[in-house]
Amino acid sequence: MCVGIYADLVSSMTLHLMQNSDKGDVRVKNALSRKLDINPNRLMTSKTFIYNLVWTLMLSGEGNQVTYPRYSADGYLDNLEPLRPSGVSFFDTPDGYIIRYGGVTYNPDEVLHFVVNPDPERPWIGTGYRAVLRDVLKGLKQAGVTKQALMESPAPSIIVKVDGLTEEFASKEGRKKLSEQYLDSSENGRPWFVPADLFDVQQIKPLTLNDLALAKNLEIDKRTVAGIFSVPPFLVGVGNFNKDEFNNFIGTKIMSIAKVIEQVMTKGLLYSPDLYWRFNPRSLYSYSLPEIIAAGSAMVDRMAMRRNEWRDWIGMSPEADMEELLALENYVPADMLGQQSKLNGGDGNGNGK
Repeated sequence: MCVGIYADLVSSMTLHLMQNSDKGDVRVKNALSRKLDINPNRLMTSKTFIYNLVWTLMLSGEGNQVTYPRYSADGYLDNLEPLRPSGVSFFDTPDGYIIRYGGVTYNPDEVLHFVVNPDPERPWIGTGYRAVLRDVLKGLKQAGVTKQALMESPAPSIIVKVDGLTEEFASKEGRKKLSEQYLDSSENGRPWFVPADLFDVQQIKPLTLNDLALAKNLEIDKRTVAGIFSVPPFLVGVGNFNKDEFNNFIGTKIMSIAKVIEQVMTKGLLYSPDLYWRFNPRSLYSYSLPEIIAAGSAMVDRMAMRRNEWRDWIGMSPEADMEELLALENYVPADMLGQQSKLNGGDGNGNGK
């Protein structure tokens, strides 16, 4: 569940190709940016590709995921092919390491090698989360087995004490005969008549999951796993939603995994020193519509944003007459600020406007 949350959120972000400039970094839209953000693999969309990458990186690949970039004859990026984690092996060399897959040996600069939780002794190799999860998962599995056993074979709600010295109780056939004679009733609600010196019938409550504290232990285990992955507990079904906690999770842990992908792709796919990849997390944060409108209004009033950019925030299409920057107060276009009559002494009658 935790890894699925990471994979779903990271793969839901748009991947931007950015370029450094003197006035700040700007987004570049070209064939390469479309390739990575729409169809990095000929059999998968970007959503599927990134989801698989994160899942393998955090769970299936023991902290490692390797992707082979295939180029066309003219040197353009043609396909990003994720390698099966079961077939990937890492071997140390005097000056680093090599990667073997399907009988082929690759140098680290020939593939995209994503790493999470680096090994202290071999920091270029990831370690993943399996080791710390092993004991917790045993507890979760046992809780599931116990729950299933109770549901399939519930405890009886009636216990009958019988004099063990009676001849009928001495054999299985005798006990069955007593049950059929005294306990079976063909009519619901009819009272039973049993010998007082042979039977003592008591009703008890059947054993429940609460009696075994399974629910509490399950909640503790879920919180433990959520803690290992730094996932807010409410995302795995424990506790109530907390907006601030969720936004902090996006800005720290989700962006931490995204940063791994950004940097490896920048290092392995881009040659220009002023280009880099960046995920856009804004769509993941938990905003209400009034908050988006209030933030956009403040930026428009301070000429930090155009109204069309504001409309884009709330999912509206741009309008041709909303490209101008407007100044606060009378919402005057930025290029007409100097023409305000109040700056020129009024309207000629002593009255300012």
